[in-house]
Amino acid sequence: MPDDKNSHILNTIKEYGKSLMGFIRKRVKSDADAEDILQDVWYQFSSVVNAQPIEQTGAWLYKVARNKITDKHKKRSESLLDDLFITDNDEDDTSDLQAILMTDDVTPETAYLRNLVWEELFSALDELPEEQRQVFMWQEMDDMTFQEIAELTGVNVNTLVSRKRYAVLHLRTRLQQLYLDITRY
Repeated sequence: MPDDKNSHILNTIKEYGKSLMGFIRKRVKSDADAEDILQDVWYQFSSVVNAQPIEQTGAWLYKVARNKITDKHKKRSESLLDDLFITDNDEDDTSDLQAILMTDDVTPETAYLRNLVWEELFSALDELPEEQRQVFMWQEMDDMTFQEIAELTGVNVNTLVSRKRYAVLHLRTRLQQLYLDITRY
């Protein structure tokens, strides 16, 4: 029976490997990131296939890949959230926010706060002009450099830096009250 499962895993890798890698590669910044995510997908697949059969293997693989890509983007941007919440009067408060949002303990409270912050962040991003939002998203979520964005768009690097600065200032202002509410309790 174990040989059956191993051959099933190998056949699945042969069947979906290239197309899954292409799918992931289009959605992340580098080949290394794509390879890491693909490895995570195969690891999860091997764990699950040993425990239970998967009815629609292809759909399952792409769903897991999408989730892993989303997790990577969230993880990257979570590390930048404390930059958005810097206050002029007390910079030590950001450690409180980081302790609340970045904790490994998943409680209903931390889950609620994380979701609240994400909802407010994306709502605030939607308020930005398209050019500012796009530069912010490319740089913070997709981890692109200003030079890469400039090459992609044909826009001067200084203009891109300015757009990002305006986006960050807007987000700080917009999220300031949420920050104060979270760190007060």
